[in-house]
Amino acid sequence: MEFTRGGLPVPTGQLERWVTFSRFGDAELVSLSGEIDLANAPEIGKAIVERIQKAGKVLIDLTTVSFLDSAGVRLLDALIGDLNEHGKPTRLVVGESGAARMTLQLCAFREDVLATDLDRAAAEIGG
Repeated sequence: MEFTRGGLPVPTGQLERWVTFSRFGDAELVSLSGEIDLANAPEIGKAIVERIQKAGKVLIDLTTVSFLDSAGVRLLDALIGDLNEHGKPTRLVVGESGAARMTLQLCAFREDVLATDLDRAAAEIGG
């Protein structure tokens, strides 16, 4: 599978540097890492949407994100909005500190969807 960046194909292997998928209890776990910005947010978004369409519950782990710009925040806002609209419980795992937590707090992101760790996030969505 290939995604495009500015019309050029982005190999799936490169995409896996930023997003991986697994399960945590009965929830789909999306783990993001590295820098999430205008250069990769569209590809990451496409990969996430493809994977979580059939998920009942979704956890998005941002604890290893080192940089999150406005494109990354918009991506997360759109994902949370769409998942909410479809009745899919979702939490963003942001840790106690770090780039993602700081950026989301500076943007006044919805605190009700933020969790400090995976266990707490899963408990909050009934997992």
